[in-house]
Amino acid sequence: MTNPGTNPYLEAAKRASLWHAEYRRKMKSCRFDTIAVHGIYSMQEALDFNQGSIIEPIYMSTSQGYRDADEMEAALGYRIPTWCYSRIANPSIYYLEGVLSLLEGFGGDFETSCIATSSGMAAIQSAIDPFLVTFHGQSDKPMNFVASAQVYGGTYQQFMMRKQYDRNIEWRKVINTTDLQEWESRIDENTRFLYGELPSNPCLGFFDIKAVADLAHKYNIPLIIDSTVATPALLRPLLYGADIVVQSVTKSLFSSGFGICGAVIARKNITSNIDNPEMKADFAQYLKLLPNRDNGPNVSPMNAILALNDIRTLRSRMDLFSRSTTTVAKFLEKHPQVECVDYLGMESHSLHELASRYMFLVDSEFDELYGRKVNRYGHLMSFQIKGDAKKTREVFDALTMIWRATDLGRIKSVATIPAISTHSQQGEEGRKLAGIPDNLIRLCIGGEHPDDIIKDLDQALSVLDGLKIHVTFPEFSAGGASSARIKKEE
Repeated sequence: MTNPGTNPYLEAAKRASLWHAEYRRKMKSCRFDTIAVHGIYSMQEALDFNQGSIIEPIYMSTSQGYRDADEMEAALGYRIPTWCYSRIANPSIYYLEGVLSLLEGFGGDFETSCIATSSGMAAIQSAIDPFLVTFHGQSDKPMNFVASAQVYGGTYQQFMMRKQYDRNIEWRKVINTTDLQEWESRIDENTRFLYGELPSNPCLGFFDIKAVADLAHKYNIPLIIDSTVATPALLRPLLYGADIVVQSVTKSLFSSGFGICGAVIARKNITSNIDNPEMKADFAQYLKLLPNRDNGPNVSPMNAILALNDIRTLRSRMDLFSRSTTTVAKFLEKHPQVECVDYLGMESHSLHELASRYMFLVDSEFDELYGRKVNRYGHLMSFQIKGDAKKTREVFDALTMIWRATDLGRIKSVATIPAISTHSQQGEEGRKLAGIPDNLIRLCIGGEHPDDIIKDLDQALSVLDGLKIHVTFPEFSAGGASSARIKKEE
């Protein structure tokens, strides 16, 4: 029996929802940069509820108080919007989710929703686990999913160890992702989704998104894309038929490096062979109110607002990073101690033409500087030196400005050797499948001037010419550490 005492709250919630929906429609019609700056935080909301704060406030409270039992009943029954508990929902997290859903859906005539998570790995788990369960009396058939072998090392471990080894859910690997027949050959009646990473980390794999999305829908399953490297400033897979996008917000979106965050963004009414209408109608909202409510992988309010602040300048950053990376890649391509360079922005790259059909700087045609659609390929590249693993380490250790770290998407340039870091756990066989040799260095270009990055790379590569570079770091003292001392010897 419905409690009539909840009616005033239900009516107020309806009015508020209509207002917010209209404001969201208004923002959806704005240009990308405007959405990134303002998101779904309105001036009226600021003046009415947030002391006029022009920046989204950080709501550190774990829970919401209610006026009476009737409001609590309506809220905890999910009949009205609520911030009942920050594990489920929080205003600061809501602002981040709102802007990400609009940016990923930018340019599309469909609706999107988003749920933010505590990390990119939590986002991947949140995105795939609802498809790897048995719903509503389905028989317990052996499940599988089809995914590219070219994925981030953490993703590889989650797929191989946590899904295939722990739960006996088969990961069917696609080696040549540009071969549509290879994708299709892996699919059967027990396949739950297709998954790819574009561009892939670290070897810049790419495939025809629309063709693979059409293939997924032919078999009534969704396509899930990890678009962390590109961000919606350069690539929006939902526009080409993908059902769900995963972002490790920690990376390109959150370039300051101040926190960890992930996100799942989905179009409304996704394709799936799972008999769960609620899940298909609004996937991200379903995650928020049910699985993630119970599992608790959601982001903190502080990290949500820190990420939101970085997102405001996303488009201009990705443009700058992309242009600088192209400059660095061209230098390395001609360097006598470099065997090969992987960067989608290079015309010599085998996937350059394919990537050029999808990767553009959003709104560049409306930009006074460009006035046309211009391709941009992101900040991630890799290169192989002419030498073995030992020589690769020597070059790597000689870097003095580029940071040695397992990070990417930073405002500061970062390099790593995937074989001994991000992809070490998947073993030699797994790295061979993904095309990751021991002499490969992954390089992520930041906001420095490319001339200075080139200078650092050039001096590091000089160790292969017989010029040994020793970098020594003095011990820390009470007054702090002094700069590194570099000694060169013939």
